[in-house]
Parts: sequence; structure tokens; C-alpha cells
Amino acid sequence: MKVTEKDVAYVADLANLELTPNESSRMVADLNSILSYMDTLNQLDTSNVEPLAEVVSAFVPATATAGEKFAYAQRPDQVKPGLSRAVALSNAPDTDGTCFRVPKVIER
Repeated sequence: MKVTEKDVAYVADLANLELTPNESSRMVADLNSILSYMDTLNQLDTSNVEPLAEVVSAFVPATATAGEKFAYAQRPDQVKPGLSRAVALSNAPDTDGTCFRVPKVIER
């Protein structure tokens, strides 16, 4: 399967992006390069590779309990003061005094 200029234009339209012709042709080349590499990976013999559901076990001892496995990623919650409404709105280009006002960006 090859990505075409038409495919890129279709996806760019869905994402509401305006691509220059140079960006569009570069995107076609990049996506086709990725797909080509995926084809190369699909040719590898992985019949003797054990399935891997998650990567943590590769870095954590097998004797670790469930709680210990993810200890590296946990931190205690800390309550910190947030911005007051006045401070949050102070640099906004347009507000109604309560919320930010922004221009409508979706016109479809």
C-alpha cells in the first residue's frame, strides 16, 4: 500500500490543516518510508520470540509485587494553590470577566 498526495490531502482536510505543496510531498515521502519499514519488520521471523504484554518486567525483578513494579512511576499527590480567576484572566486578550473569549475556529 502506498500513500498518495490524495490520501495526504484527505487526512489534512479532516484535521483542518493547510499544507503547502512542499509539506504535502514531504508527508507522502515520510509516510511511505514508514510503511516500507513496517513491511521490512513484518518479514522478520518472530516465531521464537516470546510475547511481551508489558515492558516493566524487563526492568523490574520477577520477585517484585504488583505495587513494587510501578513504584518508580508513583509520586505522592501534593496540593498546591492554583491561580485566582483574576490572575488567570489578567493577560487574556478578551474575556467576559468570568471566562476567556476566543474566536470560533470550526466553521463546518
